[in-house]
Amino acid sequence: MPEVKSDSFSVGDAAHMAQALRLARQGLYSAHPNPRVGCVIVNDGRVVGEGWHMRAGREHAEINALNEAGASAAGGTAYVTLEPCAHHGKTPPCCEALIAAGVAEVVVAMQDPFNKVEGRGIAALRDAGIRVRAGLMQQAAEKLNEGFVSRVRRGRPLLRLKVACSLDGCTAMADGHSQWITGPEARADVQRLRAASGAILTGIGTVMADDPSLTVREAGLVSRQPLRVVADSRLRMPPSSCMLGLPGDTIVFCVDDSRREALELSGARVYKLQALDGRIAMIDLLAELANLEVNDVLVEAGETLAGALLAAGQVDELVIYQAPHIMGSETRGMFTTPGWQQLDQKMHLTITDIRRIGVDTRITARPVQAS
Repeated sequence: MPEVKSDSFSVGDAAHMAQALRLARQGLYSAHPNPRVGCVIVNDGRVVGEGWHMRAGREHAEINALNEAGASAAGGTAYVTLEPCAHHGKTPPCCEALIAAGVAEVVVAMQDPFNKVEGRGIAALRDAGIRVRAGLMQQAAEKLNEGFVSRVRRGRPLLRLKVACSLDGCTAMADGHSQWITGPEARADVQRLRAASGAILTGIGTVMADDPSLTVREAGLVSRQPLRVVADSRLRMPPSSCMLGLPGDTIVFCVDDSRREALELSGARVYKLQALDGRIAMIDLLAELANLEVNDVLVEAGETLAGALLAAGQVDELVIYQAPHIMGSETRGMFTTPGWQQLDQKMHLTITDIRRIGVDTRITARPVQAS
C-alpha cells in the first residue's frame, strides 16, 4: 500500500495515536471481517473519549469514542487508526458523525484501501472545514490490518503458514505421530493465532491422519470460530470427520465433487474449483476465500500442502515453533517442495521475530519475494 503523505506531528500526537492503536488491538479476535480500528478524542490536552470496533455490524471506533465524549468532542481532535468511513454499510458513515459532533481536527494513521472509502472520508471531513492530518504511525496501523489490506488490494487473504518441528526440522515420526512436539505454551500461542484468523486451512492428508478439530478452544479467545477450510481434490473427506460436528462452518474445496452429497448432509459446504495439473489451484482457493471476506488464513497442514504453497509463492509469513529435541532420520520434514534440486533454488527468508515460548522457540519469517 503506498505511503500516505505525512504531515508534521508532535510527541503528544504520537502518544494519542499509540493509545488508539492499543484500543484497535482489542478487536484482534472479534472485528473480523472488518478492520481493527481504535479512536481517541482529545480536547484541551485531555482525553475525553475512547473507542474501538468490537464486532462487524456494531458501532465503529469513532462512534464509541464520540458516545463517550459527548458534548466534549466539539472543538476537539480525533485520533483514528483508519480513515473514517464515508459510505452507508451496516452502520452510517463515521465521517458524518465526526462532522455532526463538531470536532475541529482528525488525525488519521492510514487511508482506508476499501474502494467505497479510499480517500472519500478524508475529503468529506476537509470539505466540512475540519483539519485532517494523515500518516501518523501508518506502518503500525497497516501491520495491524495487513490481512484486510491484502484482501482489498490483492484480492486474496494474507496467508500465514504455521509449523511445529523439532530442532532437526522434523514434524512427525514416519508413522505420522506428532502429538506433541511442542510444549503447552506454544500450543496456547497457536490458539491465539487461530483466534486472530478468519480461516484455518488444512489438507485432506491431515484430516485423514489426525481428524483435527481446527477450533479455538481457549474460552477467553472465543468470540467466533474461524472458518475451517479443507483442500481435498478428490473429495475423500469422511462425513464422520469431527470438525463437521463442531460449532462454526467447514468448507471443502475440490476439483471432483462426485461425492459431495454425503459431505453436505454432514454439514460441510463444498466448493468445486478448476483443476491445475489435477489438483486444486491454490490461487483460486484464496480468491474464493477473499470473496467470503476472509482477511487472514492460518495454514496448519502436512509437508505436502505446506511445500506446495511455499513453492507457489502463496505464503506471506511463516510461524515456526521449534522444540528443543532431535527426532532422528526416520521422520517427516517440514516441507515437500517439488523441483528444488540446486542450491540456488533455495528460498530466502527475512526473519522478523525470534522469541521463547515456554521451552520452545518461535521464529517468524517472511519469504523475500512476498515482502
